[in-house]
Amino acid sequence: MARLVANLIIYLCLLCSIIKANESGDSNVQDTVAKVVYKTPEISGFAYLVETFDNEEKFKKSWVLSEAKKDSVDEDIAKYDGIWSIEEPKEHAQEGDLGLVLKSKARHAAISTTLSKPFYFGDNPLIVQYEVNFQEGQECSGAYLKLLTLDAEHQDLKKFHDKTPYTIMFGPDKCGNNHKLHFIFRHKNPLNGSIEEKHCKKPRERLEDFFKDKQSHLYTLIIRPDNSFEIKVDNKVVNSGSLLDDFTPPVNPPLEIEDPTDVQPEDWDDKEKIPDLSAVKPDDWDEDAPAQIVDEDDIMPEGWLEDESPMIPNPDSVKPEDWDIEMDGEWEPPEIPNPKCADAPGCGPYKQKMKKNPRYKGKWSPPLINNPNYKGKWKPKLIHNPNYFNDQHPFRMMPIFAVGFELWSMSTDILFDNILVADDEEVARKWAEDTFEVRRARIEKESVTLWGRILKVTNYKPGWWVLYFIYCAVPVVLYIWYLLKRVREYSVWHQVGVFATEHRWICGTCIIIPGFAILLIIYYCCLASQDKYDVKDEDKQPLEANEQTAQKQEETENQLPNTEAEEEIEKLNENEEIIESEDNDNPAIGGDGPRRRKPNKD
Repeated sequence: MARLVANLIIYLCLLCSIIKANESGDSNVQDTVAKVVYKTPEISGFAYLVETFDNEEKFKKSWVLSEAKKDSVDEDIAKYDGIWSIEEPKEHAQEGDLGLVLKSKARHAAISTTLSKPFYFGDNPLIVQYEVNFQEGQECSGAYLKLLTLDAEHQDLKKFHDKTPYTIMFGPDKCGNNHKLHFIFRHKNPLNGSIEEKHCKKPRERLEDFFKDKQSHLYTLIIRPDNSFEIKVDNKVVNSGSLLDDFTPPVNPPLEIEDPTDVQPEDWDDKEKIPDLSAVKPDDWDEDAPAQIVDEDDIMPEGWLEDESPMIPNPDSVKPEDWDIEMDGEWEPPEIPNPKCADAPGCGPYKQKMKKNPRYKGKWSPPLINNPNYKGKWKPKLIHNPNYFNDQHPFRMMPIFAVGFELWSMSTDILFDNILVADDEEVARKWAEDTFEVRRARIEKESVTLWGRILKVTNYKPGWWVLYFIYCAVPVVLYIWYLLKRVREYSVWHQVGVFATEHRWICGTCIIIPGFAILLIIYYCCLASQDKYDVKDEDKQPLEANEQTAQKQEETENQLPNTEAEEEIEKLNENEEIIESEDNDNPAIGGDGPRRRKPNKD
């Protein structure tokens, strides 16, 4: 027992030393992360809007709270009185890195700001991106951004409400199990000037995790002048397509529509099958035959108590003293199951079972045949659509002058940060790198767990899995060995051990076979992967020498007279075979195979 305890202590010490080495290896990284001081990022080019919310005074001057009321709702919740605040994130906060937080729930909230100048849809793309963090998860709430339409009648942002005209609405939204990533644009009819919302198709990717992981996510919308669009989450494309083809309803109406005044002719026969009037009911068809008949072969089971009733009056029951015959009628004792029937197949009159009637065919009806007068399914005729138009440039939307959040939320502490509206994709990409990617890298380093570090190490060094397996197997083997020592001497395991001790070759086999298997695992996990990717410098030299030799031979060959061409070609062919064999012996670099010298054109 003492030996077992000592071995376990040694095992734990070895395992702790490995874990400590991993922790010390990452401690320098964590110290470096802790020393990073946040600095508000600077935009690398022009943008219509850049908002980091790091300067609270600037925020109060540029952002406007709505004082409007929402129509068609109860008076007590109609006002936009949601609470907004500038705060640090609840988790993975960095001093000075602030965001806009919607604090209240079950209230309407609206806030907006103007662009540096209106955005007109012309030759440059539109890029909108911002970060959202549902810090308390998400029950039922939107976090979408509205890009407000430049309209002389709706310039006052204090009156911003749900009916304020917008050009684009973009962002996440969830209620119940319905997860959405909105992209809606309002298209103006070129014929009559009417406005119609166009809804983008659903994303290809699953969106559930973005609402429940309580992490910050970057939402990006890119619309290009060629009518293409891309939607990204965390710089990964989750939806893409065309403004012309991937929206409902489509931008352009159909060229032809069904004539609403067209009526189906009275003589139009749209019945594909009709009864065969020439068919006659067969003589042996009995419509009155029942579906089931008595099974005459069924006999009463043996022991059936035909004279006994299944239920009998309870002999122990007594008529209540207050029983009034005039009011309650003649008293009868309640019935109970007949105890004589408990062990019998049954009691009372026996009824034979029913079976299907082989003569039953049901109601006869004539078979169906093809209708000779069938003309097909009737449809109204097509006419030219009077409202038809062909807008091949839906990208040219109504101009934008402001952005805003107009939300109803059943969740609290929704954080928004790093809003950008630009017309240069490179500027937006650089802005995402300087904001979201920096934050994500910092959070990943801060969130690395011990198990995560072990997995990271083993991904690059598969041989460590063998070591972990051995260390995990040691206590199990020791425990089994301890139990085996305590079993009785005449047990099977003891007899096997005695036999193996008396025959040394069995012990040697038991050691060699597992040892050989472990060596193979170590070789294929460690050495094979190293040989595949690691190439030593001295291995590159023969290839370079071969290349120089081939070049010298080509120069010599070009200078040889024609009279000696055949002899030199034979020599060069021999050299070529030697070079090829050397190349085959050396590992290939950069995917190159054996090098062959080009034949002389002369």
